[in-house]
Amino acid sequence: MASQFPPLIVMGVSGSGKSTVGAALGHALGMQFIDGDDLHPRANKEKMAAGHALNDEDRAPWLEIIADRIGAELADGNPIIVACSSLKRSYRTALVAHAPSTVFVHLAGSRDVIAERQSHRNHEYMPNSLLDSQFDTLEPLQDDERGVLADLTQSPDEIVRSIKKDLTDHYLG
Repeated sequence: MASQFPPLIVMGVSGSGKSTVGAALGHALGMQFIDGDDLHPRANKEKMAAGHALNDEDRAPWLEIIADRIGAELADGNPIIVACSSLKRSYRTALVAHAPSTVFVHLAGSRDVIAERQSHRNHEYMPNSLLDSQFDTLEPLQDDERGVLADLTQSPDEIVRSIKKDLTDHYLG
C-alpha cells in the first residue's frame, strides 16, 4: 500500500502530536515512520534542552539530513513519513529538495489547545517554555505548497482518517 502515497512530513509546533499522529498514520498507510527529532545533531538537542530556541543556522544540517533520508528512501521505492516541525516555508522548501512529491500534513491547533497538551507531557529536550517561540516562527502552509490540514480538536484516530481521505482525494491519481 505504501507505494501509492507520496512521502509525508507531519508538521506543526511542539506538542501538536507529530509523533503520535505520524506513527498512527504510518501504521494506517503501511509506511515507515521516522521521528525527525531522532535525527537532530547532538548540539541541537543540547541547545533545546537548555531552553534555547534553534536558529536557522542550527536547523540547516538537520533539515538536510531529513531531506536526504526522504529522497533516498523514495529512490528505493519506499516513501516514508517523517515528523518534523517544518515551521517556516524556507524549511519546507529545503525538505522537499530531494523529493518534490512530498506532502506536508499540518497538525493545526490553537495555542491554548497545544499548551494544554504540553502540560501533560515532558519532552526530552523541548521544554514547554519554547512554545511561544514555535508559534512566533510558524508560517502556515500556502496554497502553492503540497499539503493538508488536520484539526487537533479531533482524536488521533479521527485525525488519521481525515488525513487519509484528504491524501486520497488530492494526491493520488
